Amino acid sequence: MAPRVRERDVVFALSGKWVSWAHTAIAYSAFIGALITGIYLHYHKIVENEYYGYPQEWFPSVSATIGDRFPERSIFQVFIAMTSGPRFALVFLFYILTARPGTILPKFVLGVGIFRTLTCGGWTYVTSTDDHGWHDIFMISYLVATLPWTLGCIALSSRANPVALKWRKRLASAFFGTLVPLIYFFIQHKVHKVAGAYTTYAFFEWALILLDVGFDAVTALDFEGFELVIRDLQGASRGKSQQVSDAVIEKERDKLIGSVFGSGFSMAEAIDAAADVYNGFVFWSMLTSLGVTVWCYEVAVMCTISPFLLCSHYIRSFIITNLRYIHLVSLIGLLAYLVETPALRLLAVSFGLSASCLAWSATWYAEESSAARLETRTLAWSIGLIASSIAKFANYTNNPIWPIMHAENGGRNALGFALAFAAVMRSTRRITENRTVPALSHGTSTSPGLAGFGLGGLIFGLHSLLSDSSTMILWGWEGFPVRGPIAANGVLTLLVMGAGILHYLVLPDRATSWISLGFLSVGAFFVTSFSYWTGYLGALCLSLELVSMSPPLIASAVHHGPLAFGIGFLVYNVLVLAHVWVVAYAFVPGGPLMREHTDWVMTAMVLLIGAGIAVAPMDRNGPKAPLRPKRNRSDRSKSYYIYILGFLELLAISVSYLRFPTNDYVPHHRDEKVITAGIWTVHFSLDNNMWSSERRMRDLIKELEVDVIGLLETDLQRIIMGNRDTTQFLAEDLGMYVDAGPGPNKHTWGAALLSKFPILNSTHHLLPSPVGELAPAIHATLDAYGEHIDIVVFHSGQEEDPEDRRQQSEYLARLMRESPRPLILLSYLVIKPQEGNYNTYVGEKSGMKDIDPTDWDRWCEYILYKGIKRTGYARVSRSTITDTELQVGKFVVGQAEGTDEQISEEQVAEGLRFPAIFKGEGRRGHAYHVFNEPRYYN
Repeated sequence: MAPRVRERDVVFALSGKWVSWAHTAIAYSAFIGALITGIYLHYHKIVENEYYGYPQEWFPSVSATIGDRFPERSIFQVFIAMTSGPRFALVFLFYILTARPGTILPKFVLGVGIFRTLTCGGWTYVTSTDDHGWHDIFMISYLVATLPWTLGCIALSSRANPVALKWRKRLASAFFGTLVPLIYFFIQHKVHKVAGAYTTYAFFEWALILLDVGFDAVTALDFEGFELVIRDLQGASRGKSQQVSDAVIEKERDKLIGSVFGSGFSMAEAIDAAADVYNGFVFWSMLTSLGVTVWCYEVAVMCTISPFLLCSHYIRSFIITNLRYIHLVSLIGLLAYLVETPALRLLAVSFGLSASCLAWSATWYAEESSAARLETRTLAWSIGLIASSIAKFANYTNNPIWPIMHAENGGRNALGFALAFAAVMRSTRRITENRTVPALSHGTSTSPGLAGFGLGGLIFGLHSLLSDSSTMILWGWEGFPVRGPIAANGVLTLLVMGAGILHYLVLPDRATSWISLGFLSVGAFFVTSFSYWTGYLGALCLSLELVSMSPPLIASAVHHGPLAFGIGFLVYNVLVLAHVWVVAYAFVPGGPLMREHTDWVMTAMVLLIGAGIAVAPMDRNGPKAPLRPKRNRSDRSKSYYIYILGFLELLAISVSYLRFPTNDYVPHHRDEKVITAGIWTVHFSLDNNMWSSERRMRDLIKELEVDVIGLLETDLQRIIMGNRDTTQFLAEDLGMYVDAGPGPNKHTWGAALLSKFPILNSTHHLLPSPVGELAPAIHATLDAYGEHIDIVVFHSGQEEDPEDRRQQSEYLARLMRESPRPLILLSYLVIKPQEGNYNTYVGEKSGMKDIDPTDWDRWCEYILYKGIKRTGYARVSRSTITDTELQVGKFVVGQAEGTDEQISEEQVAEGLRFPAIFKGEGRRGHAYHVFNEPRYYN
């Protein structure tokens, strides 16, 4: 036993609260000192941003204040260095205050506190000028760690100190509440370029600093019972003695802070939960990969009805007693990337997915006797969907373990398979240890048909709307100026999906109530009927309800027998086909009946889910809830899934921060005021061998130095295309503004515009199509070197529909003629030069000129122009990226149109020439063809 502190041994003693006050005072001094110095010495410089200066902007942001100017930066760094001592002491004292034998949360909070302190030093001493990447890494890490630090401190706060707990809750609420207007005004500044928005943003940014430091200042109330003591054990000091209390820490009364942070943490159970969630991730990865590998083999979608096999007692018994092996067999779907032949690759995906649907249905049914285990299985499956969506969010809408991915285009297939194998081996232990096969229940009334309807509607809704975070954002996208969410805002969808899990856990009875169905219906109506933020709010409502309904509707299918799973996946397949027919009506018998009727599909989904809710076992009268576990037995196991969900949501927030557009793009040859414009039909971003082609497209566009490009066949936000969006990767990697064109609810095959120049305004058009497919067009106005230039991207109807194409040519000619600005048309016209509708697009009716009237070897792609000087034209071979070449034209802003006289390359200024790397054999299968070289004009 340690000896008692003797009064004569004490050299110095200090109340623990002064650690908190020192930390608070020095931290505030760092920021306020830099602010005062900056305003005094460099006011006009630090209030200026990339768009505006004083007087539109009149208050500096935190980053501008503590940035690279001397002496502000030095003052800030010196004080932050002084803060580090009290900061580490504060973190350790809080650990000492809250540590209890057998509890893990205090240790976790201690680790987060240390990590947060180190990352603060990282972004303080490594500025964005020193290394922008590492500065962002440290800053994001610090911000992400703020959430567990804040929640952990609140959870560990002693009830014996209600004042401290009250202030922590108030300051935390104010901190996170401030994030909403902070993000709003940042978007107003960065995206909408609103004058004065950055000043308002700066006030909220400073408020975050005050609240962040203030939150830690509350520890002064906790540390009043602490004294820091310096003892002289050898009598060498002559310091003044101070009275020290015998007990440094007053013993805190036991309290319940929830089973989530309880003392029974088990690493084995946490690993089990992670394995379950990863298995759910693998299921959703395989399900979403089927559509993107199906090409002219649509019958393969029926592979998911394998759960019908469970209706046979003998097959069901075999499957359940061998679940581990069925799950392992399903991983063949992940190895499909090793198969080069597209048809055989699809066969591997179909087989793997069929086994996965069978394995998951049997896994749920095998847990019928244990409501707690069944609930955790359904939670894992639902969180697996969130994990899959986050993986796509982080990889620009591609899942890195899809069979269209490999190492060359960003795939992580081998790692994904290895983790899946380990996860199956881990998570199936509990099943193989208890191989009892539940018998079919005949004692109660069952309705497998209605339960299957509900399950089918649920899976379709989750897949078609929530397997990618940007799907419903694009439903409401209507062009520039930005008036709704952008792709980086997909984090909101992911957060609301996570909230749906918590909604079920907190209010399980409401998850399958008629109230929830009502909210689901309202959300479906809004996202289908409205655009911009109004439509997206409906999307968020829909997301919350769909995810919260997942566990109870699956449990209902278990209750109603294995037939419900077979019916569920069959109904899901029917909805998938209907969901495709609304746009592909020209290619299927009876397709015109479904033409442009996404509203019918959405209504059917809601009604089918309603049918499932009608027969779902619900605890409306209290005691009877055969599928609902007792909370005191299952809360601890569910806590691990909440940990995982929290980690995933923090990851989503970090990805969103990294993906927010910078909007600081510059053209390739701005000194010559050149616009290099191209048109390319990209075949849904799948190359001729059915590999994802975004990176190959990126390379060619970059090497051709394209400033503005129209892409066609780009609407991939439907199940059959994998719910993808190629433009996100291209825009962010190439540094371009993007208008993704008419959304998936507009029933076209897509048209998109990417531009190095700011897009001032853009309008989407659906041209007349009385018989065939809808023809999309984008009419945009760009700010090119201070002048307004119009760009039109257009995809006309098919050759089989001449009347459609005639009406479309007249519509577009009128649109181009009425534009008072210089205009470039990037188009897919399906005409022969000098014949038929060509004379409507080119000539007096439209006011447009052909980029090269002598180029007779064209049928699809055309570049037309008016009011701007054309200086060059090239046709570049496609290699195996797609089935169509890339056409490119060069234009000079501010000069007259010029003539059709061709000149040699030597007569053209260096900045107006096309890259030489594509001459001759070219590069990677791309070369100038038809003319074998670019053409230049006087």
